Amino acid sequence: MSADLAAPSARRTFLAAALRRPGRIGAVYPSSPRLAGVLASVVPSRGTPTVVELGPGTGSVSAVIAGRLPAGSRHLAVELDPSMAAFLRRTRPGLEVVAGDAKELTTLLADRAAHRVDAVISGLPWSLFDEGGQREILGQVGVAIGAEGAFTTFAYTHTLAMRGARSFRRLLGDRFDEVLISRTVWRNVPPAYIYVCRRPKG
Repeated sequence: MSADLAAPSARRTFLAAALRRPGRIGAVYPSSPRLAGVLASVVPSRGTPTVVELGPGTGSVSAVIAGRLPAGSRHLAVELDPSMAAFLRRTRPGLEVVAGDAKELTTLLADRAAHRVDAVISGLPWSLFDEGGQREILGQVGVAIGAEGAFTTFAYTHTLAMRGARSFRRLLGDRFDEVLISRTVWRNVPPAYIYVCRRPKG
């Protein structure tokens, strides 16, 4: 299905999931092309990399990643919401959709013989997770990318003062040797900024 044809259906699917589980989705609209482009900037454009998405939703970032990946690459998407996982399977046949929890990332990847991951790109609503949940998922991400991979994720500007957002930023500094923060992407609803993280500690 083309992006143009999928867009209205994607918006309906995303909104339905957000209304059904607001504490899990954390947004009411998919990521904009501008935000998706910054998130996907760490995706290698040469070789045969393996890229993992966490919380891909209806695939707005997936489409940008797919556009960067060379032939022979792997693109896995770990999605907890059943309706969005089903939507991705219908609309993005080249995507390896994994129905599961990011807290079990290393097991999910091992089950699919994905032993080396070049990039993990996350759309998870970190500010809604408690610190224990954040720590658990970031630990899984660190194991997955190893010393050579990269991790990108985003946060909405309006969540900056939330306890979950503050703990997440602190944890990134504790977990990664390098944490870069982008300029605000105003052309997103709501505006957001991106973290780019490399070299997990420990």
